[in-house]
Amino acid sequence: MALETPGLVGTDALGPLASRFIEVDALPWKPTPVAGVDMKILVQDKETGLLTALFRWEPGTELPLHEHVEIEQTWVLSGSIVDDEGEVGPGQFVWRPAGNRHIARAPNGALVLCFFLKPNRFIEAFGGATLE
Repeated sequence: MALETPGLVGTDALGPLASRFIEVDALPWKPTPVAGVDMKILVQDKETGLLTALFRWEPGTELPLHEHVEIEQTWVLSGSIVDDEGEVGPGQFVWRPAGNRHIARAPNGALVLCFFLKPNRFIEAFGGATLE
C-alpha cells in the first residue's frame, strides 16, 4: 500500500511503521468536481482507492447519481445528507453496500467524515469519473 496524507509535513523523517498524527485544521480544503463540495484528505492510497476524508457541503449542494463500488461509510458531524432512502443528521452514521446508487443532497449544508475502499463511480456526470 502507498498510504499518504497529502500536504502532511515531516513524513520523510518517519519510518514505514510510524504513526502519523494529523493536525486536521492545518490541512487544506481541496475542491472536488462537484461545485459546493470540498474535501480534506486524511489518508489515501491512490493504488487501491482507499480514502478517508472530510467533506464540506455547502447548503443546497447535490451529488449527482453515483454508485458505491465498494462499501461507503459516512459519519455526519454537522448538517445532514438526504437521499430517497432517508436522512442522516449530526452524530448519525450510515453505510452503503457496494452497488448502492443514489443522488445525495445537503439542503442545509453538511460536514461529514467518509471512509471508502474504492472511489464512487458517477453514472452520468463527469463522464463516469470518480470523486477525488
